[in-house]
Amino acid sequence: MTAHIARIRRHPIKSIGGEDITATPLQAARRLPGDRLWAVLTQGGERHAGDTPRPERWLPKSCFLRGAAASGLQAVSGGWGDAAADGPIRLHHPEQGELSFDPETEGARLIDWLGPLWPADKPEPTRLVQGPTGWTDVAQPWISILSLSSLRDLETRLGRPLGIERWRGNLWVEGWAPYAERDLVGHVLTVGDTELRVTETIGRCPATSANTETGKIDGDMPEALKAQFGHSDFGIYAEVVTGGQIALNDEIRA
Repeated sequence: MTAHIARIRRHPIKSIGGEDITATPLQAARRLPGDRLWAVLTQGGERHAGDTPRPERWLPKSCFLRGAAASGLQAVSGGWGDAAADGPIRLHHPEQGELSFDPETEGARLIDWLGPLWPADKPEPTRLVQGPTGWTDVAQPWISILSLSSLRDLETRLGRPLGIERWRGNLWVEGWAPYAERDLVGHVLTVGDTELRVTETIGRCPATSANTETGKIDGDMPEALKAQFGHSDFGIYAEVVTGGQIALNDEIRA
């Protein structure tokens, strides 16, 4: 199958914000640069993080603020802009307004800004942390790839727009037949000299049930997927085998 990269997305802070970029380098066995580079620990996560400013190992999503526990987080947008993954991060939320802060020195400002969006009955947020690797939901250094034709088909089946933001994918592909990506597990995708080996499909959690414009729950997405397909998978993971530069509209071959 021949198609092209239609969107490249990174999410500087786990479960908080996201942005489009036009190009990025990829390195073998590494995540997309700048993706989930930061995350907000909770009191419950502190006991796993260790008494260090920067955790030394990958930690599971239960240690952090996450959209499955607070749908309002899903409406946060923004990041560094289409630039290097450093310097101030600029975020927006329909109820909280704007925030610009330096993640290296002003993590407390982010936590204060997020306070009204986090449930009082959940373990409190404690600090913004960077780790030895990106804080993706899986320990492996994978990149998520989704299909725009699959999204359009799902929107038709469910009778409503869903948008791309709720899925928090890295690469969006245009040109595949709907759900053809499910048959690519084990295959190698090429983008110029860059090679990505598809590892598995992505099982979806309740965070995808939130409308990213409002931060409100607009259905039960995992159950909706199960009703349509008998499973809650949507999208695929891939590991970078051979690194290189990728950009919008690059051809992606399977």
